[in-house]
Amino acid sequence: MLSKLQNHINSKFPFLNGKKLLLATSGGIDSMVLVHLFQQLEYEIALAHCNFQLRGLESFGDQTFVQEYADANSIPIYTTLFDTEAFAKDYKLSTQIAARELRYNWFYELLETEEFDYLLTAHHADDNIETFLINLTRGTGIEGLTGIPEQNEQVIRPLLIFSREEIEHYAQENNIQWREDSSNASDKYLRNKIRHDLVPFFKELNPNFLASFQKTQSFLQEAQVMVEDASIMIYQQVAKEINDTIHFDLKKLKQLPNYNSYLHQWLKEYHFSAWDDIYDLVNAQSGKQIFSENYRLLKDRDVLILEELKKPTDSIYLIDKTQTDVKIPLKLTICKVNDISTTENTIIFVDEDKLQFPLIIRKWNEGDYFYPAGMNGKKKLSKYFKDEKMSLIDKENTWLLCSYDQIVWVIGKRSDQRFTATATTQNIIQLELQ
Repeated sequence: MLSKLQNHINSKFPFLNGKKLLLATSGGIDSMVLVHLFQQLEYEIALAHCNFQLRGLESFGDQTFVQEYADANSIPIYTTLFDTEAFAKDYKLSTQIAARELRYNWFYELLETEEFDYLLTAHHADDNIETFLINLTRGTGIEGLTGIPEQNEQVIRPLLIFSREEIEHYAQENNIQWREDSSNASDKYLRNKIRHDLVPFFKELNPNFLASFQKTQSFLQEAQVMVEDASIMIYQQVAKEINDTIHFDLKKLKQLPNYNSYLHQWLKEYHFSAWDDIYDLVNAQSGKQIFSENYRLLKDRDVLILEELKKPTDSIYLIDKTQTDVKIPLKLTICKVNDISTTENTIIFVDEDKLQFPLIIRKWNEGDYFYPAGMNGKKKLSKYFKDEKMSLIDKENTWLLCSYDQIVWVIGKRSDQRFTATATTQNIIQLELQ
């Protein structure tokens, strides 16, 4: 097993040589075999042990066992104590999910503060089978069937090539001591039921089940890579990144067979969950939107627009008469000029004598109206936005420059006729949107 691991590291993880490694160590057989193997290979290691306080004195016994092993072998060790049940209750998580959140957050903190290069965990091939079957029973896409990754950034799982039987045999052969977790014997958890009942049944049907499973999972991983490659190619044809948003062209999207699969592939990283609603959004009325915790997907005519949610603001910003620039909420330059030199939307020329200072920058409100330059009469902003075919996102991102309660400029879009400088204006102010 030692030489097999060394060959595996040389093949898959040659970058581990000479690195500072942190080993997640529960005290169970898997993690103690991991520690022993890396001791024999003479890597620079330290141990990290979490006490989740879920099994009373047994949990503290595990901590003592790992601490004594580290001390006896002169291995640096880090330990921590979690109130897992309180954390799970506070954040409305299952105990298992809470424990995972706590330990990985702590591991990543150790990697950074203690300057470790990588974290190693003792996941093995049987863990992979169990994870596959758990995901299968709950319903999953192909990504849920590809198994536990051998590497996830700084997290390395070097024992995935070994079965539980190989690990047990190595432990017995090398007289390795470990702590038995009493909860592993209980069928209270789905993983344990699969471990105790289902996996042995498959192995009875096929003595080479583990090897067959690893081959199948290898094919699935290759298929997943193909899916990701195809997804990237199609994304480049359908999606366009505009400022801080992503626009999906619905006409091009609908030409794809099974376009829902592409939407899922593109949007899953944004943590949407209402997938049926998202698929319906393609044919929904303009203006309908779906939310995840930090993002929204908006139907706007012939596009779907993905945008990160921003904190709402009711703030107003004042400009006094002596100011020459504005930096927040957008960048404006202000100066006096002698004549009118351009008619670009990003620059306006106004009659200073018609302004009431301080000027105000604010968002639009329902009922706002202005007198668009070049037109006769007033127009509601809502009607102007509609005529300009502005999306909900565009409207929300629009700022107004106002003189008291009158709109001077829909900034960057249209000025107000009432304040526009003319050839006879005595005091002309130029405002430019940077």
